[in-house]
Amino acid sequence: MPQEHRETQNESASPFEGFYKKSIAERIEILKNGCKLSEEDAKLLLKEGGLDLATADKMIENVVGTYALPFGIATNFVINGREVLIPMVLEEPSVVAAASNAAKLAKAGGGFATSSDNPVMIGQLQITDILAPETAEQKILWAKNDLLEKCNAQDAVLVKYGGGARDIITRIVKTHRGTDVVVHVLVDVRDAMGANAVNTMCEAIAPTLEDITGGRVCLRILSNLAVFRRARAKAVWTKETLEKSARVGTTGTQMVSAILDAYALAAADPFRAATHNKGIMNGIDAVVVATGNDWRAVEAGAQSGPEAEEVAARMSQEGRVRAERAKELLDDMRKGRRKQSAIEPLDERMPTD
Repeated sequence: MPQEHRETQNESASPFEGFYKKSIAERIEILKNGCKLSEEDAKLLLKEGGLDLATADKMIENVVGTYALPFGIATNFVINGREVLIPMVLEEPSVVAAASNAAKLAKAGGGFATSSDNPVMIGQLQITDILAPETAEQKILWAKNDLLEKCNAQDAVLVKYGGGARDIITRIVKTHRGTDVVVHVLVDVRDAMGANAVNTMCEAIAPTLEDITGGRVCLRILSNLAVFRRARAKAVWTKETLEKSARVGTTGTQMVSAILDAYALAAADPFRAATHNKGIMNGIDAVVVATGNDWRAVEAGAQSGPEAEEVAARMSQEGRVRAERAKELLDDMRKGRRKQSAIEPLDERMPTD
């Protein structure tokens, strides 16, 4: 790590003071005492190559060995009023030091405040070869309760612990191959990433959707754009704190201005944006890898674009309007006020920009 980062790491009176100066054995001893690690846990950290070949061979195909990366700890983090240690796995120097330094500077503003949505993932089914997409869409919404029941029958354990399929949203998407009806199954997956549960549900209702619409279900898989399962973190770096950390002669106001200028270029220029995003994902990916999660999925969702929040809001709004309209039409049909052949497109009731 560069010396300038080392000098600005944790200087508070805590067990982790001067953590970066300790030997590996001393760091693990501090973790044992501060984090209540067992002797077995400590031995795993000391073992070079914690993944044995027999286990690796059951994880992926064509295994010929394992690959190790450095496992580091970022210090100085205060999150929601609690001091925590952040595990990070990556090969790039300075990232752990920079994260620790940024966290230390954020302490002056109270540290980080975080929040997250309910753990709702999207299962996406693409229905092609449909002659009347609007009519097909309405039929799907009429069958929503039956479809949700069939989804939840696939995973009794998930339902037992408070999860399961929550809603179904339909969309009409025009592609260069034609017009598709896209069905989104919203599933509360609890603490799981959710791919297996969501994919199983999608597979289960695919034949029913084909029967309902007369179309062909092509894709039936989880979407990695998790717009309903977002996590948020915010912190304040005061200009006074930034000035203390800056090079001699640089004011806090100048530091703030430089940060805003760099952001402005990233927002306007894709070449800077790619590098800007890489810097952000340096920290995120390192934590995702360290915790054994799917960093490719996180990358895919993060790089999908800043319009994700707008997509989520519009999809929710359109889903509610379409479901309400479908219910009205079904009630009219049951009361004999409308024939099924007289159904008009749902889009006539959709909000406009």
